[in-house]
Amino acid sequence: MAGAPAPPARARARLITPRRLTDLAAAAVLSCLAFAGLYPYLYMLQTAVKSNSQFDSNEATPTWPLHFGNFATAWREVAPYLLSSIIVAACVMFGCILLGSVSGFVLARYRFPGRNFFFGLIALLLMVPNTASLIPLFVLMRDLGLLNSYPDLIIPQLTTQTVLSVVLMKTYIEHLPEELFDAAQIDGASPARTYWSITLPLARPIIGTVALFSVISVWSDYFWPELTIVTNSLRTVPVGVQFFQGELTTSYGPLFAGYLIASLPLLILFAALAKNFLAGIEGSLAVDR
Repeated sequence: MAGAPAPPARARARLITPRRLTDLAAAAVLSCLAFAGLYPYLYMLQTAVKSNSQFDSNEATPTWPLHFGNFATAWREVAPYLLSSIIVAACVMFGCILLGSVSGFVLARYRFPGRNFFFGLIALLLMVPNTASLIPLFVLMRDLGLLNSYPDLIIPQLTTQTVLSVVLMKTYIEHLPEELFDAAQIDGASPARTYWSITLPLARPIIGTVALFSVISVWSDYFWPELTIVTNSLRTVPVGVQFFQGELTTSYGPLFAGYLIASLPLLILFAALAKNFLAGIEGSLAVDR
């Protein structure tokens, strides 16, 4: 049986509409951007299963056999530092959420003299680069006797991230429906009850955003732990994985395997908070508009 006749050229031309061409071009551009964003991670993955000789002979593409033993070597080195990083990140995250939400709630819902002035000072701190406060912060930690301790890792991160947390929380909370707070006040709810039962549930998206930002900041901080921590058990992951880099040679496979293992908690946290994080970003953009 003969096949169906091909559609005429004019009908085929009508199938390729300007809208379809635009969609195809957008899909191609977004695919290229996605690949560019994922390529460093893919490069890290394929390097993590190479030996040094394979890396020296072919750095850019995968090679065989795959050396999965690099992950066991990296885990033995990175595991102690993961515990330290998790402790610091958890303390900073919960501290930022608590201080940021309480401060944002007070600044957004209560009128008192100097409210805008104090919020302006807090927002102004966002413009101060971390390097500008490095030496004063080091001197302060030294004078307080906190160097080479968990408070030495937690307090600087907590103060820095709380500034961003307050700004985000205040901006988000003050745009929540006023009627809910008025109804709670009429029903006799105390400020603490209003904060706990109304503000926190409604601010869940921005809380997820603050939590993710604070953990990422701790997880990517290298210079401060390297500067102030000398006890090996207190070192965090960014410092710990550098021990695979020697003065003469570098174990690239275990080094990149360590990076992959260190990134897993962030990936798990982002997967858990992705919905709230995206909702918080959308809410912040809506507030700006």
